[in-house]
Amino acid sequence: MTWPTWTEAAATALLCGLLALVLRRLPTPRFGAVLAPALREFAFVASLYSLWRVARMLPLARNDGAIERARQIVRLQNDLHLPTELSLQHFVLRHEWLAQLTNTYYAAFHVPGLIAFLIWLFVRHRDKYPRWRNGLVILTGFCLVVRFMRVAPPRFLPDLGYVDLSTRYGLSLYGPVGSGVSDQFAAMPSIHVGWAAVVSFGIVAAGTSRWRWLFMLHVIITFLVVSASGNHWWLDGIVAIALLGVSLLMDSWGRRLVESWRARHPSTDPSDDRQGRESGSAEDSGLTPA
Repeated sequence: MTWPTWTEAAATALLCGLLALVLRRLPTPRFGAVLAPALREFAFVASLYSLWRVARMLPLARNDGAIERARQIVRLQNDLHLPTELSLQHFVLRHEWLAQLTNTYYAAFHVPGLIAFLIWLFVRHRDKYPRWRNGLVILTGFCLVVRFMRVAPPRFLPDLGYVDLSTRYGLSLYGPVGSGVSDQFAAMPSIHVGWAAVVSFGIVAAGTSRWRWLFMLHVIITFLVVSASGNHWWLDGIVAIALLGVSLLMDSWGRRLVESWRARHPSTDPSDDRQGRESGSAEDSGLTPA
């Protein structure tokens, strides 16, 4: 089970963008007005996903120090009295069905869950969509920047007792290190937890049903799954959620700046200016009707 490749995402973005352009020129503008915005947004998100996959494959940072930083995180978590990921992983390993379920959740709900959330938000709560899309974009950008500080996931520290749960049960998303399949030394922060937080918090914030709080389980389960599978430390998820908060604050700040600029520079319809000049000329020439 694998995520879409960057080429698949890029091709999808191109196709959706072209369809959006075609729909805008259809003789039935109402049909195009409904689908074209959705296709444009899908093309935008697919393009960002493609760039994210490409960026994660580029060897722009050295892996030197990744293992040592992971050990530093272990010591820091111990100093903070956080529970060890080992206890959770050992519990999962004692139940094969739970281990299989953990691997499946890690592999299957990451990208599809985010796509389903964005579609739901765009269709049902269009006014809330820009905020959470922008928050997602900024968060992903943060994650791509922080990746330059290389951190190995727990599964690369077998001497501490950690195991690679996905490899043990034959459901690994990653190839050998250095194969270019994905960036395996970018554990900090957890993009899994960050995107799951976008989904859960976004549904709670935008939804109106009292059942919306159940979707908080998605980010909680994801938090547990990424640790139990040996792919992330607790702090990876904590930092990702903190970065989402910063991303949403930046979106709010940007919106206030735009609103302030628009208030100081109100747009004027050129046709209104032309009509005003014509009216003024008529009055000056005494041609205004009584």
